[in-house]
Formats: sequence, structure tokens, C-alpha cells
Amino acid sequence: MKPIIKIIIPVLLVASCSEFLGIRPEGTTPAEGIDYSKSENIFKPVSAAYASMRSGNVHAFPYICAFEITSDNADKGSSPEDNPTALALDKFTYDASNSLINDLWVGYYDVVSAANNAISQMPLFRNAIQNAQTRITIDQCEAEARVIRAYSYFNLVRLFGSVPLVDTVMTADQLASLRQTSRDEVYQFIANDLDYAISVLPVAYPSAYAGRITAYTARAIKAKVMMYTGDWTEVAKLTDEIITSGRFGLMADFREVFSIDGENGKESLFEIQSSTLGGITGTAPYIEYAYVQGPRGNSPANMQGWGFCTPSENLIEFYQSRNEVVRPATTLLYRGTITPEGDEIKASCTNPVYNGKCYTPSIYNNWSNNGYGYDHNVRVLRYAEVLLMYAEALLNGAPVGDSGFTADHAVNLVRNRAQLQPLSGVTLQNVWDERRAELALEEDRFFDLIRTGQASEVLSPNGFTTGKNEIFPIPANQRQLNPNLVQNPGY
Repeated sequence: MKPIIKIIIPVLLVASCSEFLGIRPEGTTPAEGIDYSKSENIFKPVSAAYASMRSGNVHAFPYICAFEITSDNADKGSSPEDNPTALALDKFTYDASNSLINDLWVGYYDVVSAANNAISQMPLFRNAIQNAQTRITIDQCEAEARVIRAYSYFNLVRLFGSVPLVDTVMTADQLASLRQTSRDEVYQFIANDLDYAISVLPVAYPSAYAGRITAYTARAIKAKVMMYTGDWTEVAKLTDEIITSGRFGLMADFREVFSIDGENGKESLFEIQSSTLGGITGTAPYIEYAYVQGPRGNSPANMQGWGFCTPSENLIEFYQSRNEVVRPATTLLYRGTITPEGDEIKASCTNPVYNGKCYTPSIYNNWSNNGYGYDHNVRVLRYAEVLLMYAEALLNGAPVGDSGFTADHAVNLVRNRAQLQPLSGVTLQNVWDERRAELALEEDRFFDLIRTGQASEVLSPNGFTTGKNEIFPIPANQRQLNPNLVQNPGY
């Protein structure tokens, strides 16, 4: 059994809720009944915030559909008639009534709610506990919750543009009267949360707490956020700090990055933890991220999933055009093959190819109702992406950092692992292509195309409409609950 952070087991998942935004005003840990004088209670509300990120609305089916199936890397997959709402995202025929879009809104605001609840509890602990070392722990717990909140708003602002900014626990009436905040203000709010976290969080935790958010997690997330605001000097500074720390590196074997044993390794900056805790039933903290992408129609039962988010022919041809071998060998899981671990992907599977980065060997899939991929963490930020962000920043005019790395050096480190020839004089297009090859099917490609101005050319054949599909519609359900919400253009 792989270890999982003990601190993120869901706690006290109770409380009333308001329907607007899907937010529980009291968060996930009730304000009543907590003894704020006891240090062992400090992490409980933060634990609930971590747990909220394992929601199916946040890092499973809707997430995969909006962040990856919309791109040129992936097709809907599964069977042709399965899930018309996902097909609408694949073909850009969705509207404000699409339930998956509403699920994303509700899911990420639920995370915001849980984070706000945790943040609101920390002053109560500070007032009750005077021990200096414990107060440092309280500050760090608040910082973790702020990173979780910042990450959630980063996804919300990319998905929907201007969104309501909820920064504290509110009543249902207060929530239902909110207006949208401009994108610039939301990005500034995100940056402020991350700056606080960078200044407070430790650089690492003991191995028993592998996967917990650190100051370097906050740096990596902020670097990615700053790519969307165009602050390339800050991107270079933050990524260079990660590089020069010496705490991170590329795993030698690309396949190991996505293995169970490779989770929370030296390449990991941020992963959403998922585990069955070695059990076969119960309330284990797993996510169905990998399960919904598992081989459809495979056997035995613990080696199959829903078969969504299948690699596109466009992605396969992209790899072939670059003479890639190493990365597609992991990324593309073909039917009619046997994996290096000895699992057969039957020729009778519904789809010709699946997301190999979600492949989980049968030895781990022991959950009673199938369990494929329940022990598979969601990789959100890896060191390879840090190197590519650094290179892109330099090519956008940022100065070389203390690491002394040039854009060529950073890109070629990533290419070397993929057993590709080094490049000289890399261009922005080289970096963008490297991002596609390295991060394929990791929920980056669609918003990379938007961010870099390539979406219109690349996605128009798929139905993408310029000036509309760069962001998603404000869900109709949410506008019924709050008439102050203004619909995005084109919807």
C-alpha cells in the first residue's frame, strides 16, 4: 500500500448549505464544538479543505472534460452515445445549461468555501494558544488554506473569466447578492494569497506528510498564474528559485513519473492525493480521476473504467512528426497490447487508445466495486513544467536567474529525458510544442492554447468560436440563484 498524507482524511463533513455557488457557508467543519486551546485541532479545518479537492466535481469527470477534452490532444472517448454533455464540450456546442460546467462552478466554490472556513478558524486558535511554536503552525495552516483557495480561483478565473470573489464565510443572502469581480482583481487576489503562503510555509515536510503544500508549491502555482498575467520577470524569478533550491529534479524514467511508486517524488510540486488506504471498501480518500479514463470494456473488472478522454489522432500524429518514442510509450495506452507490468488491454476494448498516464497496474486495483486507478494521484504541477515555464519567461524577456540556466538548457533537460536531440536557439513555439509533448493529457493543453493565442487556428476545425469559447458560460443554474451574475459574451 502506498502512503497517503494522514492529514487529509475527510473530517466532519457536515453543515448546512446555501444553494448559491454550491457553497456551504459554515464550510465543512462546524464552528461550534471546537476546542481552540488544543493544538491537535488546528489542522482539522485545513484537512477538510484538502479533502474538498478530491470531489468528483473538482478533479474528476468535469475537470477532465473542460481542461483536456476541449483541446486537440483528446477526444471524448467512451461509446459514441455516452454522455452528450461531454460531447458538447468536445465539439464546442455547449451552452449555459451544460451540467458539467455547472459542476465545475459548484465544485471549485465548494473548495473556496472549505478554504475560507479554515482561514476563518485560525484567529480563534491564535487567541486561545500563546505558545510561539504553535502559533507558527497556525500561520502555516492558514497559508496552506490560502494556497488551496488561490488554486481554486485560478481555475475559476480561467474557466469563467470575471467571477464573484468570496473571501470569507458568508450567509446565503450575502452570497446570492454578490457581483462578479474583474479578472485583474481576481488575479491580484490570487497573487496576494500565494505571496503570504510563500513567506510563511516551510520548504519541506517529513516524508510522512509527503504531498502537503509547501512554499515551493506556492511558488510553482504563482509562476503558472503569472504566465496568464504576462509578468514574465516574476515567472522567471519564482521558477529559478525552485531550480536553485536543489530540492527537485527530473525522474530518469518518464514512465515512473506517473506510477504509484513515483507519486510525491522529486519531480512533484503539487499532487492531489488519492488512495484506497490499502482497503477494499469503506470511505477511503480516493478520486475517480483515473477511473473515468480507464480502458472501457477491458477485463478483468479491476482493469477497466469509463474510457473517457482518449488521445486524439492529432496528438498521435504530433508525436510521430517529432519521432518521439519515450513519451508516447507512456502517454498512449493501446488496446491489443500488454503493459510492461503484465496487464492486458484487450483488443475488444471500445476505444483504440487510452490515457496511459492514468494507467494503474492491477496489483493496486483491489477496491470491491472495480477500483481501477483509485490509488492514482492527480499530477497538477511537476518540475518539468517548472523548467518549461522558466524557458518561456526568458524568451519573453525575463533575465537569466541565479541558476544560470538558459532557455536552451532548461528545454533540453526535458528533451534529454525523452531521448530527443538537444535544440539550439529555442523559440517560443519550441517551448509550446515541448509543453504539449511533455504535459499531454495532464489538463494543460486547452488553456495553453488560449493563453498563447493559438486556440483560434488550432481549435476552429473542432468548432471553437473566437471571442466566445475562450471562457465558458456562467452556468444558468447560478444565474437563476443570483440575478446579479452577468453572462459571458456569446452565450
